[in-house]
Amino acid sequence: MAVRVHVEPALLEWASRRSGRSLDELGEQFPHLDTWYRGDVQPTLKQLEAFARATSTAVGFLLLPEPPELPLPIPDFRAAPGRRFAPVSPDLLDTIYLCEERQEWYRNYSLVMEAESLDFVASANVDEDVVDVADRMRTALSFDLDTRRGFSSWSEAFGELSQRAEQVGVLVMVSGIVGSNTHRVLDPNEFRGFALVDDRAPVVFVNGADTKAAQIFTLAHELAHVWTGQPAVSNPQLDVRRDDQAVERFCNAVAAELLVPIDDFRSAFDPQAPLGPELNRLARVYRVSTLVVLRRVFDADHLTWASYQAAYAAELAQTQRATGASGGNFYNTQPVRTSKRFAHAVIADTLEGRTLYRDAFRLLGVRKYSTFRGLGERLGLP
Repeated sequence: MAVRVHVEPALLEWASRRSGRSLDELGEQFPHLDTWYRGDVQPTLKQLEAFARATSTAVGFLLLPEPPELPLPIPDFRAAPGRRFAPVSPDLLDTIYLCEERQEWYRNYSLVMEAESLDFVASANVDEDVVDVADRMRTALSFDLDTRRGFSSWSEAFGELSQRAEQVGVLVMVSGIVGSNTHRVLDPNEFRGFALVDDRAPVVFVNGADTKAAQIFTLAHELAHVWTGQPAVSNPQLDVRRDDQAVERFCNAVAAELLVPIDDFRSAFDPQAPLGPELNRLARVYRVSTLVVLRRVFDADHLTWASYQAAYAAELAQTQRATGASGGNFYNTQPVRTSKRFAHAVIADTLEGRTLYRDAFRLLGVRKYSTFRGLGERLGLP
């Protein structure tokens, strides 16, 4: 006889709301959901487990007497002024938990390897001059303008900034899905990135489901969080004024200055030229998206806030049309999702016998030994 379990209607509602799917929508997949909700019939354990998977909910939560509170483990800076925080989705929570697990592993690995702590972590504060902090970051990352002019595009510059951040010790993870689950796509409207601060294993996560044009600013913004020592989940938006949160305001300003120094920009910008061609020209000069350049046009007092917002909306629509989604090769994309630095360390440590293969597979999001070895070969390990 199938084992049936009691579940409170409030838990069914809670799981449905967090997953972003209505009870009516879930009812198409679970024909007896309405009877579970009314209490006429209780689900079997297998049915409840299937419902838990469909809503990305741990089945144990559904057995509680009332919905649990699952706050974000780091400060939440997503909401713009005048807006309330949206409910935290299981996709965001699970992504943070996974990154925290990777961070803890890498911190322990760093201690075993007797690596030095990273002195740039928490080396800045929000009371400092934005230009000074951006200059220090630019120097540490070797990301000056002369270097960037050697890149072919702002897309390549994004990859290089990620790589240079990894070279100095930051674990940069860029993914548009939860772990390796392609059915759980992250929503850039919920968050664009987050930073987990640690003096041995700082993590920067960039939502890879966001537009490519937005990702380079998010990366710079989250790196600023590492430099200030302020962990946070963020939704940095170039078309929003942040007058409420000092940390977010500072990190936005540092990110813009890191990518496009305002003094240099004032000399380079031609206010007499048509705006569209000028944005494209300066995007090539600074190897950033036209959206970042447009923000600096406003920062340099060449646009009113209203005209800037209108121009930004038009430019954003154009960049979204020009951006195509691409899955890519697993052996190329998975190290980017997990951080190449992290993946290399896990694989090397496992091959040397210090980390169990079971743990390595979980941390890297792989299931088979052949895939594990393929990743190792892709990262230059024997």
